[in-house]
Amino acid sequence: MDIKLIISFLRDVMANNNRAWFQEHRAAYDAARREWETAVEKARGRIIGFDPDIARQPLKDCTYRFYRDTRFSPDKSPYKNHFGAYFNAHGKKALRGGYYMHVEPDGCVLAVGNYWLPTNILTACRNEIMANEADWLRCVESAEFLRFFDGPEDASWGSPQGFGMTKLKSCPSGFPRDYEHVKYLRLKDYCMWHHVPETFFEGDGWLDEMERIFRAAKPMMDFTNAVIDDYE
Repeated sequence: MDIKLIISFLRDVMANNNRAWFQEHRAAYDAARREWETAVEKARGRIIGFDPDIARQPLKDCTYRFYRDTRFSPDKSPYKNHFGAYFNAHGKKALRGGYYMHVEPDGCVLAVGNYWLPTNILTACRNEIMANEADWLRCVESAEFLRFFDGPEDASWGSPQGFGMTKLKSCPSGFPRDYEHVKYLRLKDYCMWHHVPETFFEGDGWLDEMERIFRAAKPMMDFTNAVIDDYE
């Protein structure tokens, strides 16, 4: 991936986020988009190698529009300052977890998991964690998982890495407060992320490391997806 070309274009957009500038530099956008879509195709192929279900999602449905929806936002900038791709067997809007790749100046990240779940499914996942505690701990306390996703309790999207973007302050209602692993019951999502430098994407070697990061998260995501699939 020519990450320097993509990042250079995105920095220019951040400095000139208006339609007139964009139309004058449409060729630069087209070049950056082609480079990104080629990278997304390679990433999808690599993910299918260890998660064949992803093949159900057409390649064209893995990427996002570059144009922002400004209808309900005070920020009327028409264009995004990043490129993103989401690989999910049930589509981008599914509750089921998937794999996310995000390229942004000073903000590149790889993420895996479920970003939002309704209360009834969260409750089912919490019950599953308690009923199959040993299996859960093998997923989230393996050396590879901790290497890429272990972080402080207050970790957020801006943190270098983490597991669980939103958490309850205390044990959820109906669950034992003295449960040894209550921190996992407090999670309101099962999202894992790992920030990477822009140089991560230089050349083609990034595909190997991306696969390693995504593979480290897959057992946990398989655990929660097995619950979620009963509701979708």
